[in-house]
Amino acid sequence: MTVHLNWFLPTGGDGRTLVDRHAYTDGGIKHSRVTPVNGVRPPDIDYLTQIALAAEHLGFEGVLTPTGTWCEDAWLTTMALAQRTERLKFLVAFRPGLVSPVLAAQMAATYQRVTRGRLLLNVVTGGDSTEQRRFGDHLDHDQRYARTDEFLSVVRGVWSGQPYDFDGEHYQVSGGLTALPPDPLPQIFFGGSSPAAGPVAARQTDVYLTWGEPPAQVRKKIDWIRGLAEKEGRTVRFGIRLHTISRDSSAEAWATARRLLDDLSPEAVAAAQEALGRSESVGQQRMLALHGGSRDQLEIAPNLWAGVGLVRGGAGTALVGSHAEVADRIEEYHALGVEHFVLSGYPHLEEAYWFGEGVRPELAARGLLPSDVRGPGSGGAGSGGAPLLVAGGR
Repeated sequence: MTVHLNWFLPTGGDGRTLVDRHAYTDGGIKHSRVTPVNGVRPPDIDYLTQIALAAEHLGFEGVLTPTGTWCEDAWLTTMALAQRTERLKFLVAFRPGLVSPVLAAQMAATYQRVTRGRLLLNVVTGGDSTEQRRFGDHLDHDQRYARTDEFLSVVRGVWSGQPYDFDGEHYQVSGGLTALPPDPLPQIFFGGSSPAAGPVAARQTDVYLTWGEPPAQVRKKIDWIRGLAEKEGRTVRFGIRLHTISRDSSAEAWATARRLLDDLSPEAVAAAQEALGRSESVGQQRMLALHGGSRDQLEIAPNLWAGVGLVRGGAGTALVGSHAEVADRIEEYHALGVEHFVLSGYPHLEEAYWFGEGVRPELAARGLLPSDVRGPGSGGAGSGGAPLLVAGGR
């Protein structure tokens, strides 16, 4: 079992700070800040192309594109980027309740043909009712997971290439069909920490994705999902979502982490924690519990830093340390059964280079990377193997 490395496309904006563009989210509502945020980059297609090409050049297998009100549409953005890259895969996040499952299956099939098999699917059930209602979805938390279960049953059914009937609580399909099924079938990534999420993962997903909790907690999650999948007669693989701050020395990495904290005012942290505390997402509550809103003792496990989660929802932890130390932690998670690592950093362009040129060779030397994935200097990636200009230096 090797390690599969993926990076992140910041389609909601990027920069040298943890605070989002001129605003923070409070219960799903965007509020203006008193002072502008410095060092912020808009998510225009030229900048996102730089990140995609850098990820391809550095040997990442794919990139995750998020979904939500404050992001560019993942399907459209990644299709544009697919025309500017050669082999990079796109882990497209989408909300299953907002589109017909038969249409989604057809979209995925088209995407696979246009990109020659570079689509991965990240199914986001949704943990914030305010956000869901903004898109016209009024189901409660557990109902949304039940709908996701049915949605994925229909998607897999119509990918068979034969007419498919389904009669469920949320979907009724007669003769559903994808005339030209995708080849290969896209892998389905899915996450969720609630009791309602576990059975869906066991029945429907290829890769269960967790946010970056300490190894002992991740082990319990893996055991939980693996046990449920065994009862369904299935095997599920595992992935983890983490930020990274990797430098030539541990001291440099931790200095960078401290600088990110220096940009956060107590008011910004308090506002973010209040908003995030109202989330229905069990995974989000687990992230908040790692630090309790305090800046004290944010290193919650060796080289695992919870500072990101002080002001940002979702994945709130980062691997911080020297390149060798970050590789050690990845190897530790890998030993638990984690194959897929979906990584990011601020800013995403520069941090891709720090990781790709620093940590990736460490992992390769340990025999943890697939032999068919090219890295820096191997040629042919993205733009004929030519080096890429990194905005702002490394």
